[in-house]
Amino acid sequence: MRDRRLSPANKRVADPSLRDVWPGVDYVDPKPYAVHWPLVDLMNAPEGHRDRQLLFGETVGVYEMHEGWAFIKADKDGYVGYVPQSSLMQMPPATHQVFAAATHVYDQPDFKSRDLMRLSHGCLLHGLGIENTFLKTKDGYVPLVHCRELGAQADDPVSVAKTFLDTPYLWGGNSRFGIDCSGLVQAAFVACGISCPGDSDMQQDRLGFHLAESDTLQRNDLLFWKGHVAMVVDEKRLIHANAFHMAVTFENIDAAIQRIETQGDGPVTARKRVSELR
Repeated sequence: MRDRRLSPANKRVADPSLRDVWPGVDYVDPKPYAVHWPLVDLMNAPEGHRDRQLLFGETVGVYEMHEGWAFIKADKDGYVGYVPQSSLMQMPPATHQVFAAATHVYDQPDFKSRDLMRLSHGCLLHGLGIENTFLKTKDGYVPLVHCRELGAQADDPVSVAKTFLDTPYLWGGNSRFGIDCSGLVQAAFVACGISCPGDSDMQQDRLGFHLAESDTLQRNDLLFWKGHVAMVVDEKRLIHANAFHMAVTFENIDAAIQRIETQGDGPVTARKRVSELR
């Protein structure tokens, strides 16, 4: 059975790669667009529920525009769903990425000028130049100190995750304004140049290699439960977005394992290490 989250097909259109398994629709190649809202929910259906979120500048392939909704596949992780058609534009390639926890887009290259948008860590920008310590974009000016050039990668996922400390917990969230456990892991590993799926079940299946119970946990190792994931900070602590604290927090590893099992989510299902880390 195909995973709906990763299957670019609906009752009208499908990706040409699905021609043999999804009959009776039009087979179309996706058209490149980018998100032009600060943040948009990626939904399972028009007016449906949020599966994940997409950030400003993230690129997608559009299979269909229908009744105000775009049926898309996110380039970052292949996640499929629906976003409002008005949230997308065709934009030039990104040159920079927001690497601070969050930032503002200003009307002028002056921090006293009117702010136009709030952008989260991870948003992608096309720079037109630098003016007065600001990155100029067609949408306004972003403090250069909050940006890094695209391709300049972090090398420690936990350090990236710490950027999100105290961020409110939000099911399906992917931003500094609200994030969930798998969104935090994805943001941390993608910032380090490591491909990462969007949901914890896919992360458990695809990230890293399994550790034995006898193996000592190291920084950036991942602990999985049914429907949850956390990152190891050191021999005593982990960091995770969790509904118990309704925030991104540090927590004692042993206490978290006991609490999560006691609450009914069961024991740890996997302990994994990501070999791509430098």
